[in-house]
Amino acid sequence: MRLTEADQARVSAAVTQAELGTDGEIVTVVAGRSDAYHDVALHWAVLAMLLVLALLAWQPQVVEWLHVRLVDSWSQTVPPRWYLTVALILIAATFLLVRVVLALDKLRMLLTPGATKARRVHARALALFRTAAEKRTKASTGVLLYLSLAEHRAEIIADEAIHSKVAPEVWGEAMAALIAEVKQDRPGEGMAQAVAKVGEVLATHFPRSEGDTNELPDRLIIL
Repeated sequence: MRLTEADQARVSAAVTQAELGTDGEIVTVVAGRSDAYHDVALHWAVLAMLLVLALLAWQPQVVEWLHVRLVDSWSQTVPPRWYLTVALILIAATFLLVRVVLALDKLRMLLTPGATKARRVHARALALFRTAAEKRTKASTGVLLYLSLAEHRAEIIADEAIHSKVAPEVWGEAMAALIAEVKQDRPGEGMAQAVAKVGEVLATHFPRSEGDTNELPDRLIIL
């Protein structure tokens, strides 16, 4: 998925339109992904290594067969160092193989647990909110709408004044509209619809006052 220039213009126009009725400021950010998840690949590699050791402990005859075939076909016993050597070679090879395979982004994303993705997306959104929206307006009325494309997940984080009046579940309709369009490969349309619904919530609780100015940029930020 990607956002075209037309999508970006549509989202920016939606922000401008939504802010006409509120003192709130909406910041929109779209990221290709929120994390590389290389640590997840490392965890899978370690798990594969442990699985190899478990299989060797369960079926040590494999090591004995290799010793007979490769070292000494007349030996009645297998030296302990041979068990350790074979185990070391197999776990090292397994680790390297899994790491190489999981260098593929799509496969690594597929094997990343949903809960891990949710935590990383939230952490990235929170970091961006603190940078781009938190306490950046006079009345602390900034809202961040964040979409992470690879994870198909989004976050809405509101500034202090908004958070004190609007319960998190109120943003559910905006989130539902966004995710529904993302699943149909229309992230630009989803962002625009979500912005409109966020604007409706802000207009209800923070209607536009006389002299209100545009304090944060309306353009869509692409990371």
